[in-house]
Amino acid sequence: MADAVKLTKLADCAGCGAKVGAGMLARLFEGFSAPRDPNLIVGFDHADDAAVYRLAPDLALVETVDFFPPMVDDPYVFGQVAAANALSDLYAMGARPIMALNIMAVPEDMPQDAVRAILRGGAAMVAEAGASLAGGHSIYDAEPKYGMAVTGLVDPARIVRNDTAQVGDALVYTKPLGIGIAATAVKGGVAHPDLEEAMVDAMVTLNRAAAEVMMAHAVHAATDITGFAVLGHVLEMVTGADAAAELDPDAFLLLPGVRDLAAMGILPAAVYRNRRYAEGAVEVGSTPLDLADVLYDPETSGGLMMAVAAADAPALVDDLVRAGVPARRVGRIVAPDAVPPGKRIVLTAR
Repeated sequence: MADAVKLTKLADCAGCGAKVGAGMLARLFEGFSAPRDPNLIVGFDHADDAAVYRLAPDLALVETVDFFPPMVDDPYVFGQVAAANALSDLYAMGARPIMALNIMAVPEDMPQDAVRAILRGGAAMVAEAGASLAGGHSIYDAEPKYGMAVTGLVDPARIVRNDTAQVGDALVYTKPLGIGIAATAVKGGVAHPDLEEAMVDAMVTLNRAAAEVMMAHAVHAATDITGFAVLGHVLEMVTGADAAAELDPDAFLLLPGVRDLAAMGILPAAVYRNRRYAEGAVEVGSTPLDLADVLYDPETSGGLMMAVAAADAPALVDDLVRAGVPARRVGRIVAPDAVPPGKRIVLTAR
């Protein structure tokens, strides 16, 4: 039976916590070059959420791929989460998903009903996104892994990049934080049922509604918050924009109980990888360690971080909330000289 399979017992890492660290990725791509097509608007050299290829003056393809080991035991929910996470890259860039391909690795002795449940969960998310599931590829592996390659469409003039924030922008975030910490607690059998339920609800919520609202406002830049955590992804945003950021850690909505778990040291290994990558550029100030740890959490299927014109931020938040998105204004983009030398992000804990 599918519900008898404990997926998290089959994997060493959970969800986006399995991602290769941002620092390692940067080193791997040092000096890497490839022939450049002028129609490739966004490629790997931009550290953006997806690649963008122009087909016509008003039409571009947006492509991304994402897969990981399970962070929940329920195979159907695992499929939902993995698909929602892959689709999120397209939503972060303002694209409309049109097609998805499965990527799957499973143990050869894994029950077939569990494998089918994973695929059904992924298919359900693709259908909810209004896209078509068109096939995929599968292999045998000792640990289960699942995800998707997804394709979307966007007008090149309306692409939302992660490196185009402007000084003075407000930063708005759209989901609760602490998914990686919660998944670690679930795997260790120490998570409260309310926390597990809230974690799953956050992960299986598509960023579709948030993206649709985003495209109706003066959003200058956006990214989805996943394995590199809030601080890693915001660092990419401000570095690309030659800017800096002030973040209010207390402004973020958190999953219930994750600060207590962080204080007890119940943290995924990726928290430490993310800290090693970003901490040199972050001024923590008086922010408590447990709260800072949440900002280093490797979120799986996290929300969208938007840099929006400050004057438009209240309307954006109001429209997001009306659309059922638990959005919060969490900071602002500032000039590089507004933060201490050598820093890119300042935490302004109250």
